[in-house]
Amino acid sequence: METQNNSYKIKLGLFVSLGLVFLIAIIFLIGSQQHLFSSEIQLTTRFKNASGLQIGSSVRFSGIDVGTVDNIEIVNDSTVQVDLSIKSDIKKFIKKNSKASIGSEGVIGDKLLTISQGSSTSKEVDDGDVIGSYEPVEMDAILASVKVTAENAEVITDELALLLGDINEGEGTLGKLMNDEGMAEDLEKTMENLRKSSKGLNENMEAAKHNFLLRGYFRKKEREKRKALEKAQEEAENTKEEATKK
Repeated sequence: METQNNSYKIKLGLFVSLGLVFLIAIIFLIGSQQHLFSSEIQLTTRFKNASGLQIGSSVRFSGIDVGTVDNIEIVNDSTVQVDLSIKSDIKKFIKKNSKASIGSEGVIGDKLLTISQGSSTSKEVDDGDVIGSYEPVEMDAILASVKVTAENAEVITDELALLLGDINEGEGTLGKLMNDEGMAEDLEKTMENLRKSSKGLNENMEAAKHNFLLRGYFRKKEREKRKALEKAQEEAENTKEEATKK
């Protein structure tokens, strides 16, 4: 009987010991995630819209979890205050001009708060400081913008389809031009006449140069052109000589 009691006590002691070990492990696990056993500083930031951020959400700096959201409080109708707990050893990297922004884990994941690095010339934050923030972009606003863009693209596509249909059916100026052989031939004749007119004008100018009445005028123009060229060459030579002397 005494042996059975001793065996029962041993089993009970082992069960209690394992339970305590398991409880301590859970406490340390939760404490490490919530930073209960590390030194921390408190920071505050403010938004117009918390955008689904919750107490306990992660705080990230340079892509690393460095703290958690401690409290979210509505200050007034246009301001939401968010209190943060940050590891004290990260304090030296966060600057007074760093800013907080609300993001998400992936496209549709949990909300989290991200702190920017700030400038290297700025001082590091102190415990209890208030840092600036960027207002979050709401997914509803993005979807609304995408919807408007899609609707506009649909309208443009419909208009292009109607325009191409009219062209294929020969309607409108462009459609008639592309489908009417007569108009195409007229346009081709017009271009040919323009080329002939241009050629004739050049021939007339050549003939005018040899006309005894206008010959003196064209010779005068040639002399003026040669004088201008000779003067430019002379100025260039003088400039070259002066540069050589210097």
